[in-house]
Amino acid sequence: MRAEPLEALGALTDAAWLVGGAVRDELLGRSTQDYDVAVAGDAGELARDLRRVTGAHTFALSEAFGAWRVLDRDRRWQVDLTPLMGATLEEDLARRDLTINAIARGLGAEELIDPFGGRVDLEGRRLRMVGPDAFSADPLRVIRLARLGSDLGFEVEAATADAAIDAAGGLRSVSAERVFAELRLIVTGPAAPSGLRAMEALGATAVVLPELCTLHGVDQSHYHHLDVHDHTIEVLERVIELERDPEALFPGCGEEITAVLLEPLGSELSRGAGLRFGALLHDVAKAQTRAVTTEGRVTFFGHDTEGAETALAVLGRLRAGERLAAHVAALTRHHLRLGFLVHEMPLDRRAVYRYLRACDPVEVDVTLLSVADRLATRGRNADRAIERHLELAREILPDALRWHRDRPRPPLRGDRLAAELGIEPGPEVGRLLEELTEAAFAGEVRSEAEALAWARRR
Repeated sequence: MRAEPLEALGALTDAAWLVGGAVRDELLGRSTQDYDVAVAGDAGELARDLRRVTGAHTFALSEAFGAWRVLDRDRRWQVDLTPLMGATLEEDLARRDLTINAIARGLGAEELIDPFGGRVDLEGRRLRMVGPDAFSADPLRVIRLARLGSDLGFEVEAATADAAIDAAGGLRSVSAERVFAELRLIVTGPAAPSGLRAMEALGATAVVLPELCTLHGVDQSHYHHLDVHDHTIEVLERVIELERDPEALFPGCGEEITAVLLEPLGSELSRGAGLRFGALLHDVAKAQTRAVTTEGRVTFFGHDTEGAETALAVLGRLRAGERLAAHVAALTRHHLRLGFLVHEMPLDRRAVYRYLRACDPVEVDVTLLSVADRLATRGRNADRAIERHLELAREILPDALRWHRDRPRPPLRGDRLAAELGIEPGPEVGRLLEELTEAAFAGEVRSEAEALAWARRR
């Protein structure tokens, strides 16, 4: 544990205590650089003093609660300072959600302040509420309970689960920003599938993500072995496996895939996080597009395009950020494209170009999603279908990575093309440049002279 900010804080005051997740993780032997500190006094003044001695950034977290954050300039650590909720530390701890989060320690001290038996619950790997109104006081804690249970692998005490279920409806009154912040931690966490299952068992999913619940019992064709809901969760599992070891599926590309997935996407999320949300929402429109032909064949025509609109609506409702919403919508819209191309193998270079051009800017991400989707589809003829899909994905992914690094450009400038052909700048020049770019990608045009000759023939 990095002690620099806590040591500095301890030198500034003797009326502050390390609380919550920082103490819990310390007792579990988990490293953390994210510290919650309860303060008897003005948290803002103390935050400014800590900024002065550490050279960190400081900003208000909540005007309503008087909370402040001090963030190291190199982002090695952060300290959240919050005034005591109550007249004493014990009153503050009594207002917290779970006993394992209601343990405190004085800065620089070793003795724990544990009035509700949190340490015993830690040892018993048990999640137990501090008081009967823990969840009604803040219904967002229902989602947090699901997250902690899955991330820590702890069992939720029966009375605590019942109280959470009773309070889940209150999530409708919680701000979308707070809901998404907690949902984001589940979806991007190490145990996302179990976290989502726990969310649903506690009644939270039906309130904050009802579209996922509608996928239960939506049967698919004989090429699938699961209904749409369970297929969706398995696709997420496959995405997580791919994240952990991309080299296993794409030899020689693993390092570059990891680099792409680590790129920032906005809202404190990476492209990898965007891929996980894409897995969660890629089939979100199957419930409303399901049909059965007169021959008895199950279809979901249009679930890709309709799903893109639904993904935009869902993430907009959750205030997830426009960039993430657009990214996930694009993944949903294009997740079938690679599968369609399997039937056209072997592909020529123009077909590869058109695939990448259509999927831009998610050409890498959607290729990975399509593989996860295919791996989670294990009905009739699955082995051969998976083999063919992987063969095509391995052929296309290096091109997708190159496209991501440096998108193809026309072999000559538009003004030069217009001047040489004696035409006015406009849509016709744009169309020719696009066709020239495709021809160059396909290796049919290799120089400006060849490009001009090609354009004149056109």
